[in-house]
Amino acid sequence: MGIREYQGSGQVDDKVDHQLTRERRVNAAFRTTLLQLVAMARRDFQLGNCPVGGYVQLMARDDLFASREEPALTGESETERREFQNQPLAARMRPRDLSEFIGQGHILGEGQLLRRAIEADRIQSLIFYGPPGTGKTSLAQIIARQTKSKFERLSGVESNVADMRRVLSLAANRVANTGQSTILFIDEIHRFNKAQQDVLLPDVEAGVVRLIGATTHNPFFFVNSPLVSRSQIFELRPLSEEDLHLLLRRALADRERGVGYMTVQAEETALRHLAKLSDGDARKALNALEIAVLTTPPDSRGVIQVTLAIAEQSIQKKAIVYDDEDAHYDTISAFIKSMRGSDPDAALYWLAKMIHAGEDPRFIARRIVIHAAEDVGLADPMALVLANAAFQAAEFIGWPEARIPLAEATIYIATAPKSNSTVMAIDNALKDVESGRTLPVPEHLRDASYRGAKRLGHGEGYKYAHDHPEHFVVQDYLGAARRYYEPTEQGSEKKVKERVEKWRAQFDAGKEGRSH
Repeated sequence: MGIREYQGSGQVDDKVDHQLTRERRVNAAFRTTLLQLVAMARRDFQLGNCPVGGYVQLMARDDLFASREEPALTGESETERREFQNQPLAARMRPRDLSEFIGQGHILGEGQLLRRAIEADRIQSLIFYGPPGTGKTSLAQIIARQTKSKFERLSGVESNVADMRRVLSLAANRVANTGQSTILFIDEIHRFNKAQQDVLLPDVEAGVVRLIGATTHNPFFFVNSPLVSRSQIFELRPLSEEDLHLLLRRALADRERGVGYMTVQAEETALRHLAKLSDGDARKALNALEIAVLTTPPDSRGVIQVTLAIAEQSIQKKAIVYDDEDAHYDTISAFIKSMRGSDPDAALYWLAKMIHAGEDPRFIARRIVIHAAEDVGLADPMALVLANAAFQAAEFIGWPEARIPLAEATIYIATAPKSNSTVMAIDNALKDVESGRTLPVPEHLRDASYRGAKRLGHGEGYKYAHDHPEHFVVQDYLGAARRYYEPTEQGSEKKVKERVEKWRAQFDAGKEGRSH
């Protein structure tokens, strides 16, 4: 009986399912549209004023398969213009084409794969992943415009299987009747469960829709493998401070979509503060600018002055005196010198200042790793292990939790015994290599693994250390008298020094024996 279920009495079941209700609505809308077309056709034929091809144009103008929930992209009518102006600044400033798109040069720069595919209209299914505010939705809309495709949008949070089947059915009808392809954009696609994602597979594989999924999670972990294998994956990165600054300047100057219709003067320090504290999120930067402009009364000249103080209030974070290169490097210098000087309290303060200023956690972690090797070294080899673990943890979890492993590494290194013997040793060796005569490799140390090496004398006389007592044997490893490493008595290095001095004494004795 299809989707209708009949009881034995022949009466229609009172519980008509949800799918039947939807189909009735679609059929009713279709019949209404056809009746309107027939009425207009009769009137025009009676008046004799119907041009040839007029009804083809009429049908093209009223897309029967259009989604009524999709916002207009042209904003031609007065109502649409008012609705457009009521949108947040971040929505109004969405780029309309690739020339307006800011950032993501690694995938959209000249000659890059995604840009070539868009310009040649060779887009297949795509998955964009990256932090919020990096342009995933905007890029999907640009692709739809560039390829003249119908743009349908679903949400992994709100949409269900019925919504997906409706859009897929309309897409199939659309391509069959008009030849127009459909871009199906699914925001937060990782929120669909496996069964929901599997619904997409047949139509994606058949080319009924070109899927563009957006997610803040790594799709290789959160999207079904069959869907990933049928899609190209592109990572969108946080926008740089310069990118956000350019975007804010553009919004201030744009009279049609931005706030250029108002008289606004924004201090450079205010814009830089918004760009820096937005953490690579374009939406966050534009929202903060809009709040600053709309909530600031004009002065006596009718000018809205956006100062640093207003910018701080708009983004709800106090600006640290850390907005130029000198302050940036001065702070990291103070941080490193405090750890080297074994003052954990001072080191923690400078660390907190960098965290509050929005410093990249990876930048801080790299300096901690370098410091562990340079200034702690072999006095406590675990310092480097802990520093590297803190780096990996900070990169993996990000702010704000990254403050914890970074603080742990900072305290450990600041309170560890210090030794710079490692950096001094390698620098002395490098200086010798750069300025002195290049030493040849002694014959007995040369590679003897290839055919003919023994005929050249390579490897002859080499002594394998593990064949000797204490796994040590005296032989010449350099061909010259050099000493670069000078161990200290700090921490664990004290034991290293004892071993090195013992071995060096045996080396010296062996050299004296050979000289006699």
